[in-house]
Amino acid sequence: MVREDGKRNFALRDVDGNENSVFSGNTPRQAALKAARRLEDVADSEQHAEHHEIRLREKGTDKVHIYEAWAWQEDAPSDKPDWMPGDITKANVSKQGIEHVDA
Repeated sequence: MVREDGKRNFALRDVDGNENSVFSGNTPRQAALKAARRLEDVADSEQHAEHHEIRLREKGTDKVHIYEAWAWQEDAPSDKPDWMPGDITKANVSKQGIEHVDA
């Protein structure tokens, strides 16, 4: 379901099919990147990051977008604003496919 601002909502599904978090974005990848930044297992570099599978169901549809996701910590840029912390979490995702859930 597309909102007035063009964004869509995607529910993060766990292995049991429960949906506890909702991420919004113009594309499924944008929502997946937001979800990946909140992974519990964040490495100190991209090379050491553990890969996790995340599943995002697009609200209003039966589509489940499946991504391989990983996240790591980096130092914030030197020209960062005062409110930004010294470390930031970066993430990347790779689409694995789409499944359809039974209604």
